[in-house]
Amino acid sequence: MVFLSRKILCLAFQSAMRLPSWVAPLKRRAKAMVRGGLGGMLLALCGLSGAYAAAPDCARTYTLALHDHGLLYSAISDTGIDKDFADELMRRSGCKFVVSFMPRARIWQLIESGALDFSLSGITNAERDRFASFAWYFSNKYYLLVRKDAGVRSLADFERNERLQLGVIRSFRYSETANRFVDKLHAENRVSQAGGLSPLYQTLILNRIQGMVIEPFDYPALEEKKIRDFTAIIEFNDHAVPHGLIMSNKALSPPEQESWRLLVNGMRADGTVRRIFEKYFTPDLAAALVDFQAPR
Repeated sequence: MVFLSRKILCLAFQSAMRLPSWVAPLKRRAKAMVRGGLGGMLLALCGLSGAYAAAPDCARTYTLALHDHGLLYSAISDTGIDKDFADELMRRSGCKFVVSFMPRARIWQLIESGALDFSLSGITNAERDRFASFAWYFSNKYYLLVRKDAGVRSLADFERNERLQLGVIRSFRYSETANRFVDKLHAENRVSQAGGLSPLYQTLILNRIQGMVIEPFDYPALEEKKIRDFTAIIEFNDHAVPHGLIMSNKALSPPEQESWRLLVNGMRADGTVRRIFEKYFTPDLAAALVDFQAPR
């Protein structure tokens, strides 16, 4: 009975700490509890940190952009993992958002300039770390999709054959080995760039390119395009790469970024992220994508 009461008390306290700004009186009361002795006891009792008090500030309208990429988002149907994730982000925060759709290359430009607050399913590198921060929510590996008639059984086979062309999405980066592979071919003028997956599939079907880099979200598209019969998949054998909510360093201060990071962490902790992924993948594959140790 004591355990149940403690659990109920902790859940109520956590919920109060996450209240959006439009319920200001209750939110102010929760923050006052943190500053006072009762809040300290509850934080200790529930095993929470003081940062839990920092809920997202909804004083302004935020901007978020989606990009068309397989199961992550389809502009035609306005559905996908990132769309579901964005909807939950808005619901939990209580903040107003203007959501748009644009090419990935344009998204990175606007994130860097501070003209865009958020995007989704982004990966980091040294250059992006200068202008963006991340709240991680899934992790996946990359693969090379090749035409069977290209006679390729390994990455080395593809690299050696100077007649083979690779297709990539403009501004996309991948895992370590995949990046080296792409950069090497790019230096040899053997890379064709496109704005999304659909143009790459078409050029692969027409044999204008013989390979393209894909990830798990692209597999259903392979079925839809009926190209599994004449393609094969080669693994890059890299570790899975974390993907997350992209936050502009110019648009959001470090404390603001941390408040959104806490919200995303809460979505992971209570199973919401896994439930979103299970709408699109088998339970085993969904678990493999969302159960990982997020970097800081």
